[in-house]
Formats: sequence, structure tokens, C-alpha cells
Amino acid sequence: MKKQFNRMRQLANQTVGRAEKTEVLSEDLLQVEKRLELVKQVSHSTHKKLTACLQGQQGVDVDKKSKKLPLTTLAQCMVEGAAVLGDESLLGKMLKLCGETQDKLAQELIMFELTIERDVVEPLNDLSEMEIPNIQKQRKHLAKLVLDMDSARTRISYRRTCTVLWPKKLTMQATFRRYVPERPGRRKRNFRDFSSHSCRSVLGS
Repeated sequence: MKKQFNRMRQLANQTVGRAEKTEVLSEDLLQVEKRLELVKQVSHSTHKKLTACLQGQQGVDVDKKSKKLPLTTLAQCMVEGAAVLGDESLLGKMLKLCGETQDKLAQELIMFELTIERDVVEPLNDLSEMEIPNIQKQRKHLAKLVLDMDSARTRISYRRTCTVLWPKKLTMQATFRRYVPERPGRRKRNFRDFSSHSCRSVLGS
């Protein structure tokens, strides 16, 4: 809870210009970061349209993909028709030849779609659904760490400023507290309370 409060306070100070913001990424990486969301959208859209263009079913082996392919069904129908008519008829010979040709075309189409899935579809899906979201997640984590570092640096600078401005007074106050008893009903203030109060009075915060 305290860390989150320090982050919010540091972020507010950086927003109004009261605190410096550390940039850990180079200019080129910042430009790449701005285009990440666009690359994610384009990759997702291309993957969706390309998947719709494939005729075979995705994620299955060659045999199951072949059975679901329209060209395979057409080739099987032609071969069966040629068997019914017989090799003696001209139509039977033509159907047999066309059926064998269609079957070869179906096999080539299956191999082509398998190559497209392996080399294009799957990498696009990994890019849009895994790699870019992981990069964005790590970027948010890095931003939190940088904010924590800036917050710690601000607090250290604040304490150093107090030490430089009030070294003797702080020492006298601490010594005075050792020998002078507290009044009844008065809240006891330690050295840290006095240091923070004095610094806030001087810095106007």
C-alpha cells in the first residue's frame, strides 16, 4: 500500500513538472513501442482473413484435412462414376482421368495450406496473441520499477536537502529532547518528526 502511494505521488509530481522522469528506453525503442499496438491489430486482422481463405480444417493431420476438402470429394465422386461406367466407355475414361487429376490437385492444395499454416498463420497468431502482449506486460512492469526508482531518488534527495539546510538545528533539537522531559498531554515528537516538519517548512511542501 505504501509503495502504491509513493508511486501515485511521484506520478502526480512528474505530471505537474515538480519531479523529473527517468527515461530508460532509447528513442528508437520508444518509437517501436508506439507502433506495437498497430502491429498487433494488423497481425490479428491478417491472421483472421487468411484463416478464412483456407479450405482445409486447421489443426488436423493430412488425412482428416483431405477428407474435408471439396476437391477430394469431387475426385472421389469422379472415380466412383468411372468405375460404374467402366473403362470401355469414353465418359468412364474421362471421369477416371479427371478424378485422378483432381486428387493430385487436392494433395497439392493440402501441402500448400500446411505450409501456409506453419510459416505464416501460426507466427502471426503467436505475434498478436503472445509475443506483443508479453512485451506490453513487461513494459508496464518496467514502468512501475522506474517509478519506484524515481520515488526513492526523490525521497533521498529530500532528506539530503534537509540535512544540508538544518544540520546544527537538528542536532540541537535531538540533544534537547534527551534532557528536557515532555509536558503532560503533549504529543511526543521524535527526531524524524522534527526533521520532516522543518524540511516541509523550508521547502514549502
